[in-house]
Amino acid sequence: MYNKILVANRGEIALRIIRACRELNIGTVAVYSKADELSLHTKFADEAICVGPAESSKSYLNIPALIAAAELTNADAIHPGYGFLAESSQFSKICDENGIEFIGPPPETIDAMGDKANAKDSMRKIGVPVIYGSDGIVESIEDAKIEAEKAGGYPVMLKATAGGGGKGMRLVESEEHLESAFNTAQSEAEMSFNNGDLYLEKFIQKPRHIEVQILADKHGNVVALGERECSIQRRHQKLIEESPSPGVDEITRNKMYDAAIAGAKASNYVGAGTIEFLMDANNDFFFMEMNTRIQVEHPVTEMVIGADLIKYQILCHAGYPIPDWMKTMKIRGHAIECRINAEDPSHKFRPCPGTISSFHMPGGMGIRVDTHVYAGYTVPPNYDSMVAKLIVHAPSRIEAINRMIGALDECVFEGIKTIIPFQRQILENTDFQKGLIDTGFLENFQFKPGE
Repeated sequence: MYNKILVANRGEIALRIIRACRELNIGTVAVYSKADELSLHTKFADEAICVGPAESSKSYLNIPALIAAAELTNADAIHPGYGFLAESSQFSKICDENGIEFIGPPPETIDAMGDKANAKDSMRKIGVPVIYGSDGIVESIEDAKIEAEKAGGYPVMLKATAGGGGKGMRLVESEEHLESAFNTAQSEAEMSFNNGDLYLEKFIQKPRHIEVQILADKHGNVVALGERECSIQRRHQKLIEESPSPGVDEITRNKMYDAAIAGAKASNYVGAGTIEFLMDANNDFFFMEMNTRIQVEHPVTEMVIGADLIKYQILCHAGYPIPDWMKTMKIRGHAIECRINAEDPSHKFRPCPGTISSFHMPGGMGIRVDTHVYAGYTVPPNYDSMVAKLIVHAPSRIEAINRMIGALDECVFEGIKTIIPFQRQILENTDFQKGLIDTGFLENFQFKPGE
């Protein structure tokens, strides 16, 4: 087992990892930018080191500074969380070269599965259904036009090969919009991931976004720990997630599990990861991408399986086998997660950084809050706007929806605006409550301020 883990991230996921390490009796090191000096993860880690100024490129993406911090504190492992360097094969390789365990896949696995174009090719070879896409990187606008024709015409989707969180993605409805979409996606990908490479794939009309949580150990065991419905998205950024999906039947569910396990085994995967699919109205599903890291929405899976995924992720990397009970695990009840972002839905979701003057989170049976903020905390403008994740668990989906509505009503964030009113209206929507959702659900959803 590891003696000390450096958490190369910030916010709620950093605090989440610290808590898991505490239960495993592993020492922790928090790193922080100057903008995050007062964040809770710096207070509850055993040690904390500043790694640079507010800019991500000079702090949380600063590999030399992170390695130096690990060496200075004698950390024998680094957990990257999600985002930032979590899917960087370069970071994984440098950790290995410096004798530090990377709590994530080895660089060759990240390159094979983290790169979306390569991942699709790998899945296609083992018989998993794949959406038509470019064979590798689309290097120019002219190449993109050719690939769009091969895909059978528009609409198509441009995606960053190193992407995540909706960054570097653009839907292209027609050829006349291709050039501007290509340039914008490329620029955004370069800014977010230091990698502007794009690939192109056919866009499926009104799909559901379904992802399967997998866990793999170093002994060749892989388990699928349920699926998550992630179709409620705004600009490709998930807002509400749930498990299990209300739109997946048992036959399709088992096929997805088999495909996810096959994909993980084919890539010699170790640790926690997610296989993402798009599912059409006929319940036909297609591999979309693999996230070679823990996901933002992992708590909904934890609630329905009754286990700490971060702890088991660490244990798998430390050489422990997956426990037998996970191999026959059954989903229990229903869980929903709402991402609470510091944005104003009444003004086109304008970011709302600032000081939280009053703060209260809900409690009660089946309610969980993951957050790094508190009354008096100043939300910086430099990073993602998410300030908390609210998760509920109940025996049925409708009970979970009702519990979430009540929990949202108890949330208090004074001093900043949040998207809580927007999420509450989604949960009360008749189609949402019936499970009639797809990734375009929010495109026609009208938020009504004051209701």
